[in-house]
Amino acid sequence: MKREYLLSNRQAEAGLRFEAIAELFDPWTFRHMDELGVEAGWRCWEVGAGGPSIPRWLAGRVGARGRVLATDIDVSWARPAAGAVVEVRRHDVIEDEAPAETFDLVHARLLLVHLADRDQALRTMIGALRPGGVLLIEDADPALQPLACLDEHGPEERLANRLRAGFRTLLAGRGADLAYGRTLPRLLREAGLDDVRADAFFPLTSPACGRLEAATITQVRHELIAGGHATEVEIDRHLAAIAAGRLDITLAPLISAWARKPA
Repeated sequence: MKREYLLSNRQAEAGLRFEAIAELFDPWTFRHMDELGVEAGWRCWEVGAGGPSIPRWLAGRVGARGRVLATDIDVSWARPAAGAVVEVRRHDVIEDEAPAETFDLVHARLLLVHLADRDQALRTMIGALRPGGVLLIEDADPALQPLACLDEHGPEERLANRLRAGFRTLLAGRGADLAYGRTLPRLLREAGLDDVRADAFFPLTSPACGRLEAATITQVRHELIAGGHATEVEIDRHLAAIAAGRLDITLAPLISAWARKPA
């Protein structure tokens, strides 16, 4: 039986999450795409696009001679990026056939860690690369740094860390691999790709971290309560502490790994 994604795009909080993720991680992602040489005329596949920010940036780089395919199982939030260069298409990278074309760049961010059959998704993405094309995968490793507040000096921080532990339990119950990010270099190398490299981005605290935390906890509050991880009062207390700016919310490291398909 297929398990539904815990953080569904159908909920209103998904838009808030995508905005916060874009603010936090887009500069990091775009720096990697710059260094990989994305330029006019490239054909790019953005897998699990979520919001519109990455397809729009890619469209600006590849220009009128290029192409950007942005796919997701729910394209509600990505649809505003559609245009002359960007095609937005509903697509399940596990269940559906791969696009009938090849790409200079295939990119996915914060996608594979959530998928039960992530190996199949990775094979599909590698298969869609042209010879010499680049795969860039960016995924979290919550087991590498599991806390919401690194400086656990009071009851509000302890509550935040307990809620983060509950959220991690919910993710694992839906098939997420909480230690996936660290495996990316090995997986790309074992897949036969060349010039494998990786690095990581670790935001310690920022307003966007707080907004992402608030949207995420709001989105899964019923599951946290049903699973015995928190009460209504505790969740409200946590959200109030975030809104008041009293917490230094951090995130799991985002590990970026990239490699080229042999020419």
